Amino acid sequence: MKSMPMANIAAIIPAAGRGKRMGDQGNKLLLELAGIPILVYSVATFEACPSVREIVIPTAPQDISSVCDIVRTYGFKKVKSIVEGGSERQESVARALAALSASIDKVVVHDGARPLLTLPELEAFLAEAVSYRAAVMALPLKDTVKRVDERGWVVETPPRESLRAIQTPQFFDRHLLEKVHKLAEAEGFTATDDAALMEWQGFPVKVLPGSYENLKITTPEDLLLAEAILQKRKERGS
Repeated sequence: MKSMPMANIAAIIPAAGRGKRMGDQGNKLLLELAGIPILVYSVATFEACPSVREIVIPTAPQDISSVCDIVRTYGFKKVKSIVEGGSERQESVARALAALSASIDKVVVHDGARPLLTLPELEAFLAEAVSYRAAVMALPLKDTVKRVDERGWVVETPPRESLRAIQTPQFFDRHLLEKVHKLAEAEGFTATDDAALMEWQGFPVKVLPGSYENLKITTPEDLLLAEAILQKRKERGS
């Protein structure tokens, strides 16, 4: 693995979503995966990473107490703040940025709903990403993708070789990320991830290899698949 230049890195782990596709069960990150809240897995990986100095978790107002209990129960020492998230992910990340220590110069944003990221995967990603102002973890697509119109007719088939499925973690220069968030707020621009804010302002984003096991828990079926992956890891001693 490439040696990592010194940087003051903080992790932002958004945990404010309601997970509508999981059914009416409240915050999906408080649901259990193999007997442990989903959020615990995501936080634990960053807690264990020597390169990460602090962690900020934006969550829904009604879930702050539950997230505080999780942090206390599992002894997470790097969690600096648990802040009130916004109605959209973008607003939650912006509020978390405002809670970072002044010494932080690099930020890694990771979905709390991606609990299967491993420590070696995170460390390998950071070792590469730290050389760039913006970098994301991503995967080549397995399926052919069609662009369709509003009536459901195929418009075109983009070449699969040039397409990637974007994951988290995503890595950024702290001050650059703050800049694009402030511009987006001022201009009313909304994006589905922080990398898209960079693209919107013309800043280059480096794509680095992801993992097919780094899935996002969105539906009950994802939860079952995640449990199967954890069982497989347990069997092989990892």
